Amino acid sequence: MEKIFDILLKNRKILHDTLQHTPKEELYRIPEGFSNNIWWNIAHVVVTPQLLVYGLSGLDYTIEEELINKYRKGTFPDGEPSDQEVEKISAYLFSTVKHIQLDYQHGRLNVKNYKELTTSVNVTLISAKDAIAFSTYHEGIHLGAIRGLQKALEKNR
Repeated sequence: MEKIFDILLKNRKILHDTLQHTPKEELYRIPEGFSNNIWWNIAHVVVTPQLLVYGLSGLDYTIEEELINKYRKGTFPDGEPSDQEVEKISAYLFSTVKHIQLDYQHGRLNVKNYKELTTSVNVTLISAKDAIAFSTYHEGIHLGAIRGLQKALEKNR
């Protein structure tokens, strides 16, 4: 599991750098042929483990439910976020992984009542440990989507 957390943190560093070094107008622009933007993908990556790790374990989320509902699967960008929201998501990129890691190490995620879920890519999660491992795959998908968005934005410059 240590390797999984290491991978998640490395991915989050890439996402954080993207957030810090991409002009705001490009973060929020939805290129033709796409249904979301770079910002939405970054925020979505932050909220999804809350649902898969904590929600399906029957535990309280570690971030605001308002953010979870705004960026969960099935949502779409709705205007530009406030500067405070951007700052929160930026901080949550790292703090949420560290929080999950500590909860895992201290056995808080070893719940017997995990609500099994088969994801849209046909991966069945039966424990919080499965959800953490799946997060590396999920985040890789969204990092790829961000790379595609960046290329589309470059074409439109």
